[in-house]
Amino acid sequence: MTETRTETLALTDGNELRLTVAEPDNVVRGGLVFLHETRGVTDRVRRLSSALAEEGWLTVAPHLYHRDDEPDQVRRLSGDSILADTDASFVWLSDQGVPADRQGIIGFDIGGAAALVVAASRTLGAAVSVGGRGILDPLSDGLPPLVEIADELSCPWLGLYGDDEGVEADEVDKLREAADAASVVTDVVRYPGAGHRFDRDPEAAAEAWRRAKNWLDLHLR
Repeated sequence: MTETRTETLALTDGNELRLTVAEPDNVVRGGLVFLHETRGVTDRVRRLSSALAEEGWLTVAPHLYHRDDEPDQVRRLSGDSILADTDASFVWLSDQGVPADRQGIIGFDIGGAAALVVAASRTLGAAVSVGGRGILDPLSDGLPPLVEIADELSCPWLGLYGDDEGVEADEVDKLREAADAASVVTDVVRYPGAGHRFDRDPEAAAEAWRRAKNWLDLHLR
C-alpha cells in the first residue's frame, strides 16, 4: 500500500492548511483532491487515498477542520472555507505539474456534499460524491442545499448514495432531477440497503468503487 505523508500550506488568510498526500510510485495520470468524512482525515481516508494513488492519481486530502477548535465543526463549514482549501489544493497539484484538465475531486460523507459544492463553483475535469447529507437541508448556515446548486455543475459529476438515516430515497431522486438540468453529464446511483458507508453490503461497495474509478478514468484523460 502506498504510504501517505503530510504537508502544510500557508493560506492567504493567515491560516495554515494541512494536506495528506498519496503519491503514485510510477507515472502520474492526473490529480485528485480528496475531501474527507465527518470525522476528518481518518485511517480510512488515508487508505482510500493510497488506493487512488496506486491507480496513478496524485491524491491530496486537505484537512478542512483547521480554522478553530470549536465543537461541531461540520456546522462551521462554509462555501468560502471549502473553496479556499480546495483552491489551495488544486494550486498544489498544478505546482506538481498536473494539468488543470486532469484535476478532479472526490469526496466521502460530508466530503461528498462539499465535492458537489466545489464542482458547482469551479471548472474541473471531473467530480465524484460518495454519500453526503445536505441535499434539502444544508449541512451548515454557510452552505446551500445541494438540490439548489446541482444544476450549476460545470464538470462531469457522479453521485453514489447508499442508505443513510439522514438521506432519504426521495431526496436522492430530487438531487438526480436537479443534476439532470446541468449542462454537463451527470449520473446518480443509489444502493438500497448498503448503508451510507456501504458497510452493510460489500458487493455494493465494490461496485460503487468501480464506478468511481471508471468515472475518473473516462473524464480525466
